[in-house]
Amino acid sequence: MSTTERPRILVVGGGYVGLYAARRIQKKMRYGEATVTVVDPRSYMTYQPFLPETAAGNISPRHVVVPLRRVLPKAEVLTGRVTTIDQDRKVATIAPLVGEAYELPFDYLVIALGAVSRTFPIPGLAEQGIGMKGIEEAIGLRNHVLEQLDKADSTTDEEIRRKALTFVFIGGGFAGAETIGEVEDMARDAAKYYKNVSREDMRFILVDAADKILPEVGPKLGAYGKEHLESRGVEIYLSTSMDSCVDGHVVLKNGLEVDSNTIVWTAGVKPNPVLARYGLPLGPAVTSTRPPHSRCRAPTTSGPPATTPRSPTSPPARPASRTPGARRTRSTRSVRPRSSATT
Repeated sequence: MSTTERPRILVVGGGYVGLYAARRIQKKMRYGEATVTVVDPRSYMTYQPFLPETAAGNISPRHVVVPLRRVLPKAEVLTGRVTTIDQDRKVATIAPLVGEAYELPFDYLVIALGAVSRTFPIPGLAEQGIGMKGIEEAIGLRNHVLEQLDKADSTTDEEIRRKALTFVFIGGGFAGAETIGEVEDMARDAAKYYKNVSREDMRFILVDAADKILPEVGPKLGAYGKEHLESRGVEIYLSTSMDSCVDGHVVLKNGLEVDSNTIVWTAGVKPNPVLARYGLPLGPAVTSTRPPHSRCRAPTTSGPPATTPRSPTSPPARPASRTPGARRTRSTRSVRPRSSATT
């Protein structure tokens, strides 16, 4: 751990936002101007959009993670958790992976903890649910699905086979829809190597409380995605939710009941609950109500200040215009040579 007397910029969280915030800050700083410290329980950043492909084995896990120390060689990377932040004293309490917690002073603070899976007090969910927020869960899901195929291929008990070959996914957003599509494709391909398992023996179920899936891509593409999944044999139940899944017995609000060893939970995210211990304003508003001397301020060397989310009723921001008198440049590949002939 550094003992430098230079100002310290503390970045809490080493995910996508934390990693690129630290990189941009270092790019804008002069040499030796400040120390950038990144704290995260993991020593790598996970590119979450590729987790479904990792769960299906189409992408190697090492291609989905980025070691923080490799991409931030000039930063101070601490593997641990920030348990508390005293903004008046400008001191953070660090709990490392091993050893006792210690205090770390800072001058500027960047919060980039990201989100966690949004769960509900559904009976059996904590014991049976499989998340999709980390590389470990994606790898675990792949191994788990292949294990279910092994079980079904090795027994003649129809109840065991039916439970092993039923896969339930809760949440029809981008993560849930893509994950069930990737896993179904993997299971379909893997079934070719099992004598007693075929795609017709499997049952894939996608459940969402909304009236459509894939709201992130719009209604037209969402409807296309639904039709495509259904054409591959995926059952989709909308405007319903899961009431319980005790011991793998899934009960939906629409009355459907199935037994499954695989219940994947991708029903949205929520802010990291540890923020409640940091003394920071929570909720959709970004304006702090704390006294000015205790607010988190960004250093002047980290680039332009962040802007608050635009109101739906406010006009969109205009793109930055070119400097007056500046000439527009063209790619050399698009420039045609002028003819030497004169008219």
